[in-house]
Amino acid sequence: MSKKDDDNPLEEIQKQLQDLLKNKNMQVAFAPFMQGMNPSSDDKEPEKPKGGDKKEKEPEPAKEDPLDSIRSFDRKPKEVRDYLDRFVIKQEQAKRVLSVAVCDHYNHVRRCIGDSRAQSAEYLKPNVLLLGPTGVGKTYLMRNVAKLIGVPFVKADATKFSETGYVGNDVDDLVRDLVKQADGNVELAQYGIIYVDEIDKIAAESSRGGRDVSGRGVQINLLKLMEETEVNLQSSQDMMGQMKAFMDMQRGGKPGKATISTKNILFIVSGAFDQLAESVRKRLDLTRIGFGSSGEQEMDSSGINFLNKAETQDFIKYGFEPEFIGRLPVRVACDELTKEDLAEILLSSEGSALDQYRKDFDGYNIKFDIGNPAVKEVAKLAATEKTGARGLVTVLERIFRDFKFELPSTSIRKFSVDADTVSRPQDALKELIADNLDLLDENLLSDVDRYVDSFKREHGLELRFNKAAKVAVVKEASEQNRSVLALCEKKFKDFEHGLKIISQRTKKNFFNVDKKVIDDPDKELSRWVVESFSQTEESK
Repeated sequence: MSKKDDDNPLEEIQKQLQDLLKNKNMQVAFAPFMQGMNPSSDDKEPEKPKGGDKKEKEPEPAKEDPLDSIRSFDRKPKEVRDYLDRFVIKQEQAKRVLSVAVCDHYNHVRRCIGDSRAQSAEYLKPNVLLLGPTGVGKTYLMRNVAKLIGVPFVKADATKFSETGYVGNDVDDLVRDLVKQADGNVELAQYGIIYVDEIDKIAAESSRGGRDVSGRGVQINLLKLMEETEVNLQSSQDMMGQMKAFMDMQRGGKPGKATISTKNILFIVSGAFDQLAESVRKRLDLTRIGFGSSGEQEMDSSGINFLNKAETQDFIKYGFEPEFIGRLPVRVACDELTKEDLAEILLSSEGSALDQYRKDFDGYNIKFDIGNPAVKEVAKLAATEKTGARGLVTVLERIFRDFKFELPSTSIRKFSVDADTVSRPQDALKELIADNLDLLDENLLSDVDRYVDSFKREHGLELRFNKAAKVAVVKEASEQNRSVLALCEKKFKDFEHGLKIISQRTKKNFFNVDKKVIDDPDKELSRWVVESFSQTEESK
């Protein structure tokens, strides 16, 4: 190996920065940055007074150790499964496998934190490969696992590294992002979880889109991370980070930890693996007449059960390097969600899409009820989307988008959703508005007050609406399907100039608005202006 290969690239960059900063032009250019890195004399602590007036410094509250959550992790696999049941419906086998893998891993991590001998011992990480279609809860499972344990979590798509041609150390950004999620705590980050989705997109088989160059390169670089390697905390391309580290050294600060070990970072990778199921099916000879047991032939035609039967050779044939797939010893397939599963997600899953829409309407002080027949209809439509739980959001958005637009500007503060609403949302909304057209609401009347306040802030003049005028504005806005604010702005667009003329002549800064003003604002404004001239003439 040449001497050049042995050189530390970070040291070389620091040397270059030193030479660069000796240049006077560069010193001028970087002066603001350098000033920010060095505290000015104005920022220095004032000298402590001499004599007996010294105050004892109050003890700072003890900072919570971020590793305490790992040290105290004592969940059993079944308890982890039960926790995940609160958020993700179905996927029983995936939850079981993940629960065991997570408990095994963090029991090992807990031993490592308390015993350096455990840290140096050989350890085979239970990195996990999740297979299954989109929207079945793979990411949600892992995010909640990380939340339960109290470790940082980073998610990335494998396509980010293949399609843009990322190679080499750029996959190390996954680990650096983990440090950012841990608020810079390297010790905590080294026990975090990295989740890489769409891993099937970097399979290197040339028959699937010619990915053998970039895909194989990404696999090799991810392989290094998944096993055990030291990752530089500062990227060689991060010039600002390098400069900050250099400035810290110039100020005499202690250099921080330069690298992070990936030995105890848990890696989870996932993908849909659409074509793998067919490959496994062929291997099992299930497509050939007269082969296979009747039980096998009745397996799910979607291929999910075939993914459960995938073996290492199937993944290698699919386009993965043997060393790469070998670092993923824990493998489990998620089930495709049925319409019954989707209905259960809406009704019982914590943080379901339905809860989100309830919160959205709560922001406008609007409530809605939805019955089981409507939930079943939503789930039925979502199942046809073939995007798992994401299909629920697609259907709900289609149902509620016009309700969200129209209802906040009406007096309606409660409505019901039935199966007819799901199938005919626009017609149901029109009927709802028509049935409540004569209903007034204090919230809509307060929109008039909002306009009054904005008019006063902008022009220094006050419009005083009586109740009849407010009611007239609200009814007219409803009939025109316009907001109260927009209607007022249109009606009173010329009032600024006319009222200022009146105010200059009469010193009056408030004006009463009744229903006659609402019915014909220009006529009433003209009358006010004429009267102000008459009053001025009479006072002479």
